[in-house]
Amino acid sequence: MARITLRQLLDHAAERGYGVPAFNINNMEQGLAIMEAAASVNAPVIIQASRGARSYAGDIMLAKMIDALEEMHPQIPLCLHQDHGNDEATCATAIKYGFTSVMMDGSLKADAKTPADYGYNVDITRRVVEMAHWIGASVEGELGVLGSLELGCGEQEDGHGVEGEVSHDQLLTDPEQAVDFVRATRVDALAIAMGTSHGAYKFTRKPDGEILAMHVVEEIHRRLPDIHLVMHGSSSVPQVMQDLFNSFGGEMPQTWGVPIEEIVRGIRHGVRKVNIDTDCRLAMAAMFRKVATENRSEFDPRKFLKPAMDALRDLCRERFEQFGAAGNAPKIKVVPLAEMARRYRSGALDPRIGEMTEAA
Repeated sequence: MARITLRQLLDHAAERGYGVPAFNINNMEQGLAIMEAAASVNAPVIIQASRGARSYAGDIMLAKMIDALEEMHPQIPLCLHQDHGNDEATCATAIKYGFTSVMMDGSLKADAKTPADYGYNVDITRRVVEMAHWIGASVEGELGVLGSLELGCGEQEDGHGVEGEVSHDQLLTDPEQAVDFVRATRVDALAIAMGTSHGAYKFTRKPDGEILAMHVVEEIHRRLPDIHLVMHGSSSVPQVMQDLFNSFGGEMPQTWGVPIEEIVRGIRHGVRKVNIDTDCRLAMAAMFRKVATENRSEFDPRKFLKPAMDALRDLCRERFEQFGAAGNAPKIKVVPLAEMARRYRSGALDPRIGEMTEAA
């Protein structure tokens, strides 16, 4: 079995200074393309499923599909991660269906659109951590609300995302509060708010320090050098993809994503997991449009899906290489869930907060 927990994978990434792209999937074709890319460069992989994806494909189908991908690529360590879990039940059922990692996003209430207060976030995240660690699964928490510093709002995606205007303070994770949050919850990874958002329309101009607060990443890493940080909403929305999409009938307004060089900067300062979804959708959708335009009589879905899968594979391979994950798969010895659970219970995997704050 090549199934790995997020904690073990990110521990390895931290030891060797690389980042791992986390790709969202909804169907078989996406899974095949992502795993083909990982196998081609010997990279470990994080495959994510949102609540929307679980509703679309069904838990049983997703679980069996991941089993098949593992069997096809047994040499590739694969973490199956619940993206943006909104309550304990969402996280518990994910673990039931074979997810080795869950995100408890307590920055929003269970409706996944209303900002929650700090106490709520700590309490619900801690409960999910206790549940998941009991069987060895990992937990990612979130502190701060994901959204645009430029526009002062968030973006809904798959039914998740803050609604309405959000204050500047809410859109930036407080580094001092981050220390307290990790101490109180014992999360394995921390998603932080620093100006990125869901979807394609992240920035109306190339982002600078005013709208993409990489200094927040750097300060949190200074205070918590051993905690694995997560960048959400980190698709780069490359211009070449926008142009291709629009050249075949699309109407995507000019937009800017997170530059690769800024993601690499984050990796140098403790970012170990980088969430990418929009780029994957755009790569495939551009090819759907191309085939439909150039072959107007075509009706075989495979003729649309095969070029789309190739485009997704190439994109994912590029991200594995850019983030330094390529070549690391054979260096990882996967630890079973039962052993991870034993380590959690012994305290061996507890965050070393005292040492961190003293070092800061």
